[in-house]
Amino acid sequence: MVAQLLPITSLLLSSFFMLMGSGLAGILLPLRADMEGWSTTTIGWIGTGYAIAFTAGCLITPRLVRRVGHVRVFAVFATLQATAMLLHALVVDPSAWVLIRGITGFSIAGGYMVIESWLNERVSNNNRGLVFSIYMIVCMLGLMAGQFIMPLGDISANTLFMIAAILFGLAVVPTALSSAASPQPLTQVSLDIRGLFLRSPVALVGSFLAGFISGNWHYFAPVFGEMIGLSSFNIAAMMACAMIGGAVFQFPLGRASDKFDRRYVMVFAGIVGLILSAVIVWFNPTTPWIIFAIMFLLGSVLFPVYSLVVAHANDYAEADEFVKVSGSLLIIYGFGTMVGPQVGGRTMEIVGAPGLFASMAAGFALYAGYAMWRSFRRPALDPDERSDFQVIALTRQQTPQTFELDPRVDETPSEDNYI
Repeated sequence: MVAQLLPITSLLLSSFFMLMGSGLAGILLPLRADMEGWSTTTIGWIGTGYAIAFTAGCLITPRLVRRVGHVRVFAVFATLQATAMLLHALVVDPSAWVLIRGITGFSIAGGYMVIESWLNERVSNNNRGLVFSIYMIVCMLGLMAGQFIMPLGDISANTLFMIAAILFGLAVVPTALSSAASPQPLTQVSLDIRGLFLRSPVALVGSFLAGFISGNWHYFAPVFGEMIGLSSFNIAAMMACAMIGGAVFQFPLGRASDKFDRRYVMVFAGIVGLILSAVIVWFNPTTPWIIFAIMFLLGSVLFPVYSLVVAHANDYAEADEFVKVSGSLLIIYGFGTMVGPQVGGRTMEIVGAPGLFASMAAGFALYAGYAMWRSFRRPALDPDERSDFQVIALTRQQTPQTFELDPRVDETPSEDNYI
């Protein structure tokens, strides 16, 4: 295994540093915005700015790479990420933060795509599953490590912003010094929403709702923790508990969906998420260990809901269409992450901290309800006709290149990577 990983060590290190910076920024910025007294609606706009730019980055980065190459594009994106973090500290203004956070979203998406395309060139069908799994682990560990840096500093000072900028800067070093040859041009993404809906309505709608739920969680969970009086360390621990819950339960849920109608598993996940969100809204717990336990359980469905959608969509796709279908779903998911912070921010402004989970409860309810309704409209596929479930990254938004790495592309490689 060591021999298989040595050629990609520099790429994994770049991913780790970039995810550390992203993890720190993702928890620091909402907390600093809340400390500044900005409304949750304003914080929602900052999250939406990031989501819009991230989705745009998935669409535009392939063109930039074709013009100037992978190394230069990655170096520019890492520089923009570091610059954006310093600008957040320099210009503490909500309107500016929406634009600055957009710079980060665009450059983060591009950075992911360059690294993942490079990894895809360095793997074979024999070790694709191993590399994909290790890459997902590195992403998760990097994000968690970044989150736990936050309690070591003062969010009212500039030090943590500087640390995040340093981490983004360090991300370029391993990749820039790598002797690996530049990979092939990146996948170019386009949309076929009508075709996706005709092929699998529940996948398209479910992808949007999964993004809606995720957008709420990632942008407002730190603010929720601050509002109920958790310490900085406990906020980071709360976020980590949800990720660990997702890591523990995503595979069992996926295997169950391989054996039973995936839509029933989607219904189950939606109902569990609805119940747990309603418990928080109704009882409004503030004791840290209770919060940790609930978030661990919530994570068990919070992260798998998107993986289930992708697996269901690919059950109805041709073997060589995996990247096409998954990439289209990714863009729909991105639209959901744009809308989620808008609804969650306004709900929190009206009802306070529990408003986050009121918004998430609505998302889970719609997710489960639509999946159940569709189960009456189309018979389930025989288990032998379904594609195998594959865990999808828990810690961050995916890019089209993430799906190029997925072991399911081994079934029948596609010569045309357009969606």
